[in-house]
Amino acid sequence: MCPKPQVSVLISSYNTPFYKLERAINSVLNQSFQDFDIVLVDDGSHNDPENKLIDFCRLHETKLTYIRKINEGQSQAINKAVLWSEGKYIAILDADDEYLPNHIESCIDQMKSYDLIASKTFTVTNKPEDFFVRDRYDWKKTIHVDDCILFATLFGKRKVFKKIKFKDGYGADAAFYEQAKELYTVGKVDLRTYVYYRNNPESTCEKIKSKYATD
Repeated sequence: MCPKPQVSVLISSYNTPFYKLERAINSVLNQSFQDFDIVLVDDGSHNDPENKLIDFCRLHETKLTYIRKINEGQSQAINKAVLWSEGKYIAILDADDEYLPNHIESCIDQMKSYDLIASKTFTVTNKPEDFFVRDRYDWKKTIHVDDCILFATLFGKRKVFKKIKFKDGYGADAAFYEQAKELYTVGKVDLRTYVYYRNNPESTCEKIKSKYATD
């Protein structure tokens, strides 16, 4: 029996272009800390007729578990991935983002003080306004990404993710963090080791932002 990994990295993908998903997975495979596995949940994608993703997963099957399910959204996909994971710690990565090489190592170091962290990001933008997203409490207002709890920067001990489930809808990340705060030691840290691509017009945040900008 193979020993359980220290860290399980959970990725949910729905129609993510292959080159972005490949970039995300490679950023995990190239981490300075190598005691991890990856649980990739394909949330009902239909944009890969040539099976590039399946072929890529076969190349890395010692590190990567691929799961396909019907489309139910990111929250349910990550909840499913938690059930399949075995790591002492849980990390999340959006399928169109990436880690800097020291991301996992930096997050583990924070576990000396916390049960769960969220972190600020190295944010890639096309224009200054990309640093702002819709406020979950008032969608007509915007807040800076540094002031948000971002889904994929969450990293913590397994017990937190087993106890608390992600709920559907905008702000699921912040709701998870706030619920965890009542039960565990949590913190927002300034690592900047998570690369957050805010220059994607097809992202959920950008679609919401655009909708309310024109209403």
